[in-house]
Order: sequence, then structure tokens, then C-alpha cells
Amino acid sequence: MTNIVWLASYPKSGNTWVRAFLDNLLHDARKPLAIDRPSGMFAQGESAIGWYRIADPRPPSQWTSADIARLRPRVHKMIADRAQGTVFCKTHNALTTIDGHPAVNMAVSAGAIYIVRNPLDIVLSFADFQACSTDMAITIMGTDGFATPTNARNVSEHMASWSQHVASWTAGENRGVHVVRYEDLLERPVKSFTAIASYLGQKFERKRIERAIGHASFDSLRRQEEQHGFSEKPAHQKAFFRKGTAGQWRRELTPEQAARVIADHREQMARFGYLPEGA
Repeated sequence: MTNIVWLASYPKSGNTWVRAFLDNLLHDARKPLAIDRPSGMFAQGESAIGWYRIADPRPPSQWTSADIARLRPRVHKMIADRAQGTVFCKTHNALTTIDGHPAVNMAVSAGAIYIVRNPLDIVLSFADFQACSTDMAITIMGTDGFATPTNARNVSEHMASWSQHVASWTAGENRGVHVVRYEDLLERPVKSFTAIASYLGQKFERKRIERAIGHASFDSLRRQEEQHGFSEKPAHQKAFFRKGTAGQWRRELTPEQAARVIADHREQMARFGYLPEGA
């Protein structure tokens, strides 16, 4: 049986980092694997427009949002059916329904790894990624039901607000989802990445895990991007791998901007320990 393990997150939360770690770990790589290399274990993200072109050969300009919602579960089944065993697949969709169709096809899902990151830090990377102002990024992240438009590379992604996204994937009933904080991957990498490996039902020597962590480090990924580029980087963006740190919001957000983010997302921020002291 073929099944998908979703690598799920709100954008700019460490999805690519976790994918790189798993690729290096599962292949027991002795040197960093290329971030753009094709891999039998890793499908393109579920929103990649090529999958939908196979499912519906009409020009994408003719697709309606309802068409894409209807195609999405079929595309997920196609990804699973074409894999050899378990396949890892990226998604930025909230765990929701769109026009009556699931944004994530659970019938072909074996589980999910969900990465959550402090929205105060996300907003800075998200603004750079979307080529918009920080204030606009804050607005987008606080917009219930937000979805990106379909473009030449990807169909619409239904991210909803940051709070809706996090709540949808981390609700108590989602027992098949392994939740990890981006900040814990930074501060306690061996423990946190080992927990991800254990979730997959496999045990690895500490040396192998540490080697995969090193191969997928931010410096390693950024070096590869500088030398060879990265296909997922938008043309306007100077670098996809921007800073990879935690807490930069304290230096780069104004008090008013930080207050807006906290007002929009207080409940979910409190759940994951992201509320600043005094907030």
C-alpha cells in the first residue's frame, strides 16, 4: 500500500528544513544531498500545478476554484499511487474542506509532521517571500479563510489565518499528527529531530541523526542556494533561506506591529509558548 506522510506547515515555518533533514537521514547521506534533486521518497508539493494538469488537461486559466477543490483529492491519490511505498509530500493547506472537498485527502494519508513557528518571526520571512510590506503580511496572516491565487507554478493554497491553520492541524483529535516547534528544532536539534524519526517508526544511531542535522543545517542549505540556486525561490526574492533564527522580531517589528500579531493570534500563541512576557 502506498500512503502519504504530509510535511505540513504555514509558509516560512521550516518545512524545507525538515524535508532536507529527512532526505539526508533516510538516504544515510555521507555529504549533503542537493536540495533540488529528485527523490523517490519526496513528491513535489501537493499544490504543484503539474499534478493538476495531468488530472485536468484543460488550460489552467479555465479552472475555477471549485474545479481545483474537486481535483485536489484526486491529485493526492495520484501522488500516493505513483510512489514506491511511503511518500513525503509538502502542504501549506489548513486541514479543512474547500467547496465540500478535503484540502488533505486522508484516505491516502499515513500521517503528518506539522511544524509550528512563532508568528512574530514568520511575518518577517513571509513579507520577504510575498514581496509585500510587513503590515500587509500581518493582515494576510490574520485573515480568516485566506487562500493564495493560482499562478504558473502552483494552484491555490488554502492557508486560512495563521491561527486557523495551527488549530486545524493541532486539534486534540488529530492523533496521527506529530507536532514540532521550529524553535525546538533550533534549540534542541538532536532531541527534536530524533522525535521526528521515531514518529516514522524507525530507530537510527545518534551519529546518523547528527550527520543528517548537519547536512540540513541552515548554513548548508544557504550555501547550496548560493552556489546552485533553489527552484522554490520566487524571482523577486534575494534568498529563500533568509535567516533561520528565532526572536528577530524583537529587533525588526515595531511595538504596534507586534501588538497586532498578538491580538490576532493570542490563543494559539499561548498554546505554544509564544506570548512575550507581559503580553
